[in-house]
Amino acid sequence: MSGAQSTTQAPTGTLPHEHPPVDAGKVGVLLINLGTPDGTDYWSMRRYLKEFLSDRRVIEWPRLLWYPILHGIVLSKRPQKSGEAYKEIWNNELDESPLRTITRSQSEQLKQAFKFEETDVKVDWAMRYGNPSIRSRLQAMKDEGCERILVFPLYPQYSASTTATVNDEVFRVLMDMRWQPALRTVPPYHDHPVYVNALAASVEATLEQLPEKPEVILTSYHGIPQSYFKKGDPYHCHCMKTTRLLREKLGMDEKQLQVTFQSRFGPEEWLQPYTDKTIEKLAKEGVKRIAVMNPGFVADCLETLEEIAGEGAEIFEENGGKQFTHIPCLNDSEPGMKTIHAIVKNELAGWI
Repeated sequence: MSGAQSTTQAPTGTLPHEHPPVDAGKVGVLLINLGTPDGTDYWSMRRYLKEFLSDRRVIEWPRLLWYPILHGIVLSKRPQKSGEAYKEIWNNELDESPLRTITRSQSEQLKQAFKFEETDVKVDWAMRYGNPSIRSRLQAMKDEGCERILVFPLYPQYSASTTATVNDEVFRVLMDMRWQPALRTVPPYHDHPVYVNALAASVEATLEQLPEKPEVILTSYHGIPQSYFKKGDPYHCHCMKTTRLLREKLGMDEKQLQVTFQSRFGPEEWLQPYTDKTIEKLAKEGVKRIAVMNPGFVADCLETLEEIAGEGAEIFEENGGKQFTHIPCLNDSEPGMKTIHAIVKNELAGWI
């Protein structure tokens, strides 16, 4: 391809006599999402939760305080409870979580997009916690000859507990490599026009299918403790900007399109308003139709399918609400893939 970075195997003639073949000069893209257990059973859930909740970026409490709680109470009780929740949304056909199914599909579709463009870019995917691991996929890409790798943490809004911990693990893996590939990491894209347009298209497509439009739409983001925000984490600001831009795109005001935060854990105060409390409050105030979307998640998972589409709907209906709609994540839809493709192409500038 004219002007493209060479991504072919090193010519045999340039190597010393009897030197083994070398794959070199290739460019790779690694999509990385949060993580998933390998199964819904107790031990699979325990392994996953132990890895996740042992991360210092996720739980910032002193280890002397947190580890007795984690290994004493949390890892003895939470695996069973979480396993039951995962069973409600599990992809039984493939025996895996929806997050794994969708992330794999995103990777395959991105790979096909580059193939269609006749651009030789290696595309793979990994999970920060669980399998396939970041370590295994980075090593595989290195073995395939990827001398340049774009790491894409699949989080539109930056947080130390998501984006940063992905980058931490990537660099830890590179510390063990004698010959490291050159590396780029995708920055947050919470205000990227292609992303905001995709969210708007998703909302409009869902609303067209409803018998009556919702009175209120909530943009529900995964929460973080207030203490993280006060230490300088930009996550809250990124979430607010995404929703502000989405309001402008959809022509809605702050009452029609609101910001809430979900999935709080532990005794700390988290970012507010809380999604579950807001759903309850709206229903009690007489709002009969609401919709909830999750702009911070690029793929539907436990937090969107079980917590929002399941528990959120129950809370709304139990308190007098009539029509609850969960707007799916962008997933591997055409707007979702257009977003991923556009951002990757932009960040690969100069490499391909």
